[in-house]
Amino acid sequence: MGEHDNTPTPPASGRGNCENCGSPLLGEYCYACGQPVKGLVRHFSSIAGDFADTVLNWDARLPRTLWPLFARPAWLTREYFAGRRVRYVSPVRLFVTLAIVTFFFAQLMLSFGDNTFQFNDRAPGGANDTSFSQVDTVEEVFKQRDEALAEIAKARKDNDSVPGLGAGLGIAEKQIRNSADARIEVLQRKATGKTIAKSTSKTATSAPAPDPKPAPALRGRDDDDENDDLSFNGSPWDARTNPLTVPWWPDFANHWLNAQVGRAKKNIKRMQDDPDLAKDAILSTVPSTLFVLLPVFALMLKLLYVFKRRLYMEHLLVALHSHAFLCLALLLMFGVVALQNWLAPKAGTLHSVFNLLEAALWTWMPLYLLLMQKRVYGQGWLMTSLKYSLLGFCYVILLSFGAVFTVLFSLVYA
Repeated sequence: MGEHDNTPTPPASGRGNCENCGSPLLGEYCYACGQPVKGLVRHFSSIAGDFADTVLNWDARLPRTLWPLFARPAWLTREYFAGRRVRYVSPVRLFVTLAIVTFFFAQLMLSFGDNTFQFNDRAPGGANDTSFSQVDTVEEVFKQRDEALAEIAKARKDNDSVPGLGAGLGIAEKQIRNSADARIEVLQRKATGKTIAKSTSKTATSAPAPDPKPAPALRGRDDDDENDDLSFNGSPWDARTNPLTVPWWPDFANHWLNAQVGRAKKNIKRMQDDPDLAKDAILSTVPSTLFVLLPVFALMLKLLYVFKRRLYMEHLLVALHSHAFLCLALLLMFGVVALQNWLAPKAGTLHSVFNLLEAALWTWMPLYLLLMQKRVYGQGWLMTSLKYSLLGFCYVILLSFGAVFTVLFSLVYA
């Protein structure tokens, strides 16, 4: 047999030869050219199974990953550092999947409108009900609004150390105020209409009564000038007569900017009519916003632990697992709230048990992150606590900027 004999080597273990290069197959991929053994010309059920496994990792790796991710701070990260990776879901896929699933359920659980399920809603018209559609007097709207805002203030005070919670509560607080103001506006317009109807019936005149105009502060949503609160240079915005311009920008950039302002102006009206549009738009962009913030979070870890001489990718791995844990904890929170509203909507023993579970989850989130930081970087409690506090403070500010950007983005592209 010559030195350059191209006769294919006999196949190993009956797997056959690669259909592309003829080399013997030793596994699921050809070691010579890399072509996979499995192609698309096979049963569809097999392809669907491979797709589900690739996208969801719905196999033995999932339970091996989720439990330590939730209950054992830093254990999953240290396993990855030690080289034991194949038995767990990859960090990027884990975070992306949990973020998408969590905020999908958030869209179902949260509502800023009047006719859908409210987060932590116990009973229509109850103390936690932020729906104002069934309220018939302005005084009741004020009372119900103040109760809802008081609960948000209490949640902010009790959980001020949870990263990103303040931004979410601020958005919810704003939407409650907007919903209450909209209901007050409707009630006042109804009252104005009844007063005019009574005065018209008492006054027999041949001329029709003029169409009443609401006070400037209570102008209806059907008025043409309803969105004139978008003003620049002291005057209402108009793309032709009073556009928003940045002096050092080129004309095409200013034209694009005013086009976005026009889109936002139209979307504001839509969101006033249906506040859940704002909620859906915001929550749909949160996963991508968090994904953009991940490298910044890892960079902050790199700066805080610069003398540890760890690679940037190690800090990024810590960031991925931290954010994946927060998404998983929020998902469990939504599940507890849903079960509470289903099984124990009224006060009682089971209702109290669910409240304790909610409190435990809120407490576990900041504690978990502190323990994770301590175990990964191995510093003393004093330095870890100081760096944890500084990191949390800076990241909350970063999340606030991200939340503002997300809201602005949702106003334009809702």
